[in-house]
Amino acid sequence: MKQTILLALFALQFFTSCTTSFDKIQKSKDFAYMLTKADEYYDKKSYSKANTLYEQLLTVYKGTKTFENLYYRYAFTFYYDRSYLAASYHFKNFCDLFPKSTKTEECAYLNSLCLYNLSPDYTLDQSNTVKSIGELQTFVNTHPDSKRIADANKYIDESRDKLEIKDNYGAELYFKIGEYKAAGVAFEQIIRKYPDSKNADYYQFMVVKSNFKYAINSIPEKQEDRYKIVMTDANDFLEKYPKSQFKSEIDKIINLSSQSLKKIASK
Repeated sequence: MKQTILLALFALQFFTSCTTSFDKIQKSKDFAYMLTKADEYYDKKSYSKANTLYEQLLTVYKGTKTFENLYYRYAFTFYYDRSYLAASYHFKNFCDLFPKSTKTEECAYLNSLCLYNLSPDYTLDQSNTVKSIGELQTFVNTHPDSKRIADANKYIDESRDKLEIKDNYGAELYFKIGEYKAAGVAFEQIIRKYPDSKNADYYQFMVVKSNFKYAINSIPEKQEDRYKIVMTDANDFLEKYPKSQFKSEIDKIINLSSQSLKKIASK
């Protein structure tokens, strides 16, 4: 029991000593000393403390030769602590402040990577995903010889895939709740936005299926025109995707639409 108490007291004393020591560094007027301690905290991966000290020194060293490396490390303290929004801002700002620095390419890439890391699940707002694509594409365009190009292109592709999944999620939701006209329009928009998608035949199939459901649920006066649209779209699908896995379902829709049109014509 005594040993446990002694260890606890030692730990408390050590923590208090460390806190007091850091407070003294913060209050120091010896800025060179403060910078040295900030670098030591940074090297020891105590990024929060390094960040605090670097922030105090920004105005002190601005305009000096020291400022570039200080600001570079300051940006990284946010990145290593996964404060990606702040890190993105400071990496981008570094590029603006030091366009000719040997570190600018890295910071430009990390700015876009931070936005990529901020991209949420596809069910949520994708503003940061869109921003990351823009920044990544800018990086690719402005640094065509960078060793980071392959990774940047990979992240662009992954981000675009997420946006496509997001759009498909919304279109399918319309279909599930019975908003068939809206579903058909949404799937058509996906086809226009992602013409080279590996799921293009699925989206086209869902356009036909949505319009078919819309025709079924329409008032009698509107059904004939809407079934004709279904027939046209369905035949276009078979011409474009003759070996699609959805061919048999399209054939059924054509058959049912044809039967409905014959019933309408016989009235």
